This record gives sequence, C-alpha cells and structure tokens, in this order.
Amino acid sequence: MPLRTLALLLTLASLCACAANKPGRAACGSQLDAAWRELDIAKAEGFAGTVSYSKALTLLTAAKGQQTVEAFGGCAKNAQKARFYIGESRKGR
Repeated sequence: MPLRTLALLLTLASLCACAANKPGRAACGSQLDAAWRELDIAKAEGFAGTVSYSKALTLLTAAKGQQTVEAFGGCAKNAQKARFYIGESRKGR
C-alpha cells in the first residue's frame, strides 16, 4: 500500500509541475490584468468610443475563456488587442 501511495504522490507532483510551466501563462495573466484595470478607468468618448469599448469588452471576455482552457497564446493576443481598443475608446475612435 505505501508503494502505491508514493507512486500516486509522485505522479501528482509531476503533473502539477507540468501545469505550472505552460508557455504564455504569465503573459496571458499580466495582459488580462492590465486590460481589466484600463477598462475600469476608461471613459468612452462618443459613439465611436463606445463601439471600441464594446470591442474591448468582447475581446477580454474571449481572452478570459481562453485562459480558463489554458490557450494562453490566444489569451495574451486577445488581451493585447483589447488594450488597443480601450485606448481607442478614450480617444473617441
């Protein structure tokens, strides 16, 4: 019985180590955090700004979904695009 327990613990430890080192995890998280902070303080100017704000919100929602399923490359890319649209919404474009 102790041998099985040891084998199970080693297997779980190796799986956790693999999950923690997925490429793009840090970029995804930092881009998402920055974009949500920027979106919170964004003031959309005019109709065009509102359209850009909506695009940014849609991209952030998609990025969060990608983060959940560990598609970190797409997550970071969508969060970066969202940050662009947040800037555009502040400019009224």
